[in-house]
Amino acid sequence: MRIDIVAVGRLKKGPEAALVADYLDRFAKTGRALGLPPVGVTEVEDRKGLGQSAEAELLARAIPPGAAVVMLDERGDQPTSPQFAERIAGWRDGARDICFVIGGADGLTPDLRARADWQISFGRMVWPHMMVRVMLSEQIYRAATILAGSPYHRV
Repeated sequence: MRIDIVAVGRLKKGPEAALVADYLDRFAKTGRALGLPPVGVTEVEDRKGLGQSAEAELLARAIPPGAAVVMLDERGDQPTSPQFAERIAGWRDGARDICFVIGGADGLTPDLRARADWQISFGRMVWPHMMVRVMLSEQIYRAATILAGSPYHRV
């Protein structure tokens, strides 16, 4: 099983990068005992003028074949953290790779969104894609703590 985050743009050194690294490191430690591998991160170009279609093509090439594709999109479902954890556990138990996809500033093309097994949103507001990486990383870690029965997630 693999878990990947595929995102438009390079995360530069700074608070967002530090938070993503911290949450993914915590996940790697917690997830190991649960049969969850460390999360890989693939970044694709976000050069000015590249355009949504070109970004979609780069993202599509980076998605591992056969992976369950979870797109982060403002129109997506708004699952609870336990529901998110259950979905990850289901893919783990089915030995299916998972790929989380985060688009650039212009979002994801309809064709790319159509490839999603699940589209999720962190609320009805639009978030900067670099902040979405932080929030996704934290939720992936939180999912592992929920599955492990840890007190990190409080109801």
